[in-house]
Amino acid sequence: MRASLRQTAYGTVVPLLLFLGVVPASASFETSNLSLKVNPYISAEKVLWREGDASVKSYRIPLLSYTPKGHLLAVAEARKYSTSDAGPKFLVVRRSLDKFGDQWAPQQVVVDDGYLIFDGINLGAVIVDDEKGVIFIMYSICNHHDQCNVTSTMLVKSYDDGVSWTKGEKLLGPGTWMFSPGPGFGIQKKYAPNKGRLIVCGHGSLDKDGLYCLLSDDHGATWRWGGSVIGLPFGLVKQIGDFLPDECQLVELMDGSILVNIRNQYSYHCHCRMVTRSYDGAETFPMEHLYLDETLIEPACAAGMVYHKNVLFFSNPKSTTERVDLNLRWSYDNGTTWADEFQIWNKASGYSTMTAHPGSMPYIFILFEKGILSYFESLTFLRVSLFEDV
Repeated sequence: MRASLRQTAYGTVVPLLLFLGVVPASASFETSNLSLKVNPYISAEKVLWREGDASVKSYRIPLLSYTPKGHLLAVAEARKYSTSDAGPKFLVVRRSLDKFGDQWAPQQVVVDDGYLIFDGINLGAVIVDDEKGVIFIMYSICNHHDQCNVTSTMLVKSYDDGVSWTKGEKLLGPGTWMFSPGPGFGIQKKYAPNKGRLIVCGHGSLDKDGLYCLLSDDHGATWRWGGSVIGLPFGLVKQIGDFLPDECQLVELMDGSILVNIRNQYSYHCHCRMVTRSYDGAETFPMEHLYLDETLIEPACAAGMVYHKNVLFFSNPKSTTERVDLNLRWSYDNGTTWADEFQIWNKASGYSTMTAHPGSMPYIFILFEKGILSYFESLTFLRVSLFEDV
């Protein structure tokens, strides 16, 4: 069940942000009509990156997207010397040669931040502008101020379906305030309000953390701040139990609203996920639409989410203490309830991300951190067939 800001149908009351004096209103959730029930199985699996490949210590922070011409695009941080978030890295991509992820082109280095020991690239989000046929990868540099002082939000673009990429350019709208996109994907809105808008959500620094979104209404030429859900107490280093929204993934639902599923960094109220919703194109995220989903337990980790064929899919390590046991869940009512789950991998499992081709193709695709002893061991791609007869 989801733990709401109000008395739920299940009889659970969760006093989320009650200390703020917020008197919440109930949120509406639509139920989709689906003739076929999800019954998933893994129909293909391939390791895209393995620890030590190309003399790189570790590959982390998987991103996965479809491309405008129907291929798949996988993106990762190649951490040159360690598994640390700080330190020098490559931004690397692999592009599928087909629609299904059976064949992949070799790794391509898109950005190289050098070989000095400093705070380099951190991913990130892939955004597809379907109207213009352009792919963006948004990333940041100097997030941790390790031998550097100024944080920048950066963007690379592909105008040929992910075959080649522009040089990194700095986004001026966000300024120098630390913004870490995703990790996962951004969206282009397909429905009103603000049809065509590009939206990327992420988090800020560990003292001024929270959910923040960047918006573009001119196909990525300029970006500005949109809605936020700030961490509390704001501006102070947080402690276990504090309210701290962190890494996140957004989707657009059929009514044009934006649903964001968020890492609960310091386990506010529970070892479970935060969820919020915007009805104005991510301009605002009202407190009355913020809740804790106690069904989606977590060990504080990035998670995957995608909305496909009127079903909301979610993936994360199903544990309150360790990054193990990656599970796929699905919901027919936009996450109000979760219909069932499917175990992806029972051992070390870290960050995961998902995508699906627009339209009726009966698959979703997953890229996740997988290992036996450590989730740093590989980034593994899965094609998941959604129905028994596929």
